[in-house]
Amino acid sequence: MPDSTHFQSQQVSGARGGGRILWILSAILGAAAFAYIFRDGLIYMIERWDQEEYSHGSLIPIITLFLIWQKKDALAAAGAGTPAIGAAGWLGTLVMAGGIFVGLVGELSTIYLIIQYGFLMTIVGIAMTIVGFQGLKLIWAPLLYLVFMVPLPSFLYANLSAELQLISSQLGVTFVRWFNIPVFLEGNVIDLGIYKLQVVEACSGLRYLFPLMSFGYLAAYLYRGPVWHRLVLFLSTIPITIIMNSFRIGVIGVAVDRWGIEMAEGALHFFEGWVIFMACVAILFLEIWLFVRFAGRKRNFTDAFRIELPDRGDGWLPKLSGTPTRPWLAAVAVLMLATVGSVAIAQRTETVAQRASLDAFPHHVGDWYGRGIPLEQEIVDALKMTDYVNVNYAKAGDKMPVNLYAAYYASQRKGEAVHSPRSCIPGGGWRIESVERQAVPDVTRADGQALEVNRVIIAKGPVRQVVYYWFAQRGRNLTNEYLVKWFLFWDGITRNRTDGALVRLVTPVRPNEDTSIADKRLVSLLKQIYPKIGRYIPA
Repeated sequence: MPDSTHFQSQQVSGARGGGRILWILSAILGAAAFAYIFRDGLIYMIERWDQEEYSHGSLIPIITLFLIWQKKDALAAAGAGTPAIGAAGWLGTLVMAGGIFVGLVGELSTIYLIIQYGFLMTIVGIAMTIVGFQGLKLIWAPLLYLVFMVPLPSFLYANLSAELQLISSQLGVTFVRWFNIPVFLEGNVIDLGIYKLQVVEACSGLRYLFPLMSFGYLAAYLYRGPVWHRLVLFLSTIPITIIMNSFRIGVIGVAVDRWGIEMAEGALHFFEGWVIFMACVAILFLEIWLFVRFAGRKRNFTDAFRIELPDRGDGWLPKLSGTPTRPWLAAVAVLMLATVGSVAIAQRTETVAQRASLDAFPHHVGDWYGRGIPLEQEIVDALKMTDYVNVNYAKAGDKMPVNLYAAYYASQRKGEAVHSPRSCIPGGGWRIESVERQAVPDVTRADGQALEVNRVIIAKGPVRQVVYYWFAQRGRNLTNEYLVKWFLFWDGITRNRTDGALVRLVTPVRPNEDTSIADKRLVSLLKQIYPKIGRYIPA
């Protein structure tokens, strides 16, 4: 007669084996659906990791998995993967569904940033579904670390880069002057007399800032110490980057003044960058050493970090319940259904509006005669526009020109978006004296309302200019950058279009001339060209 206890044991073992297989199959299906739903945002994010600013991005998921794995035993004790997680599992399924919804909205609006943050929200929901509230308390910091792998939106990146270029230039020039070297600063152009150094976007410090902030967050997480120590450690990465990048610019300026322009080029420039980054990391470790040294407790420097390995005697992964939990199965079902929606969205192609090329924009309008000025290829590559026009107009017998610049983007989906003049003007050495929104009553839109523009007065030494600009976005003339982003999102969903343009007019102000005279020049040309713009920048 067979042993009933042995038979029951075999049944339990078989059930566990079947449950494990079901866990594996559901995980594979869920992962495949998850990757497909967010594929566009993930592919774009991975492509951006090729940039030096985000070159650390590929390490973030690996480090996050390691930090979560460190909590394996604690997660098992918290009931991860078992029905013990209770209602938190169902709440996690709802959070995951919300993240998927955000991701699909990002697909509809063709804005990758929304897809990427929907991806992060979905990860949090999936984690909650498996580990519950108690488990989430253990791993929220590693999950938050994933934020550092997502690139900034282009317009925020451009604004931040422009500001850091100016700050680094100013501090770098201060360092150069400590060596009694005569130097003049115009915006982000350092004039050493014989040589001029331009602090370009690549020298803004963002190539250090993003990786250093990521490293600072990791160091703060692993550091054993008070919360305020960790907060200072993380936040200090910002001033450290700015000061050290400015120091680097100053050193290059001194070296160029002493030994020639070769000191700012090639391998030496690259080497200086790596040296400065490693110096930033060394300063962070110095901070930690100071915290340990003066914390009031005697301990070794290595004891300040918590790098612990879990018990691997019962396997490398946390033990899951015999069969997948209902919240997890529901989550997989939601992922599979969302895949169907994602397939439908993928079949949409972005609407391309018909228009004439800006190359054909007339150089003779009314009594204004213009001359086209091509932009340098380096500028065109940086701005990534589809089409542009750059013309200096003047009236016969009047030498005071008005420059028209318009940049058109057939798609702003991949981050190739219009750059605001307020970000670019300071980089050219110009100081913004005033900014205001102003209606131009002599120029009316299609709806009969006066055209509204941003009116900016800028100065460089004794030279002043008046600037008009607005954003022509799919039939809307906008002056607010944030409204531009909102309608980009809205029109991407409702009209399947993300094209748009920036239109800018600039004229100099004569010495002792009232700016109202410059305004008249701008309005005079604007009256002639505005009715023609619709052919080249479609509504």
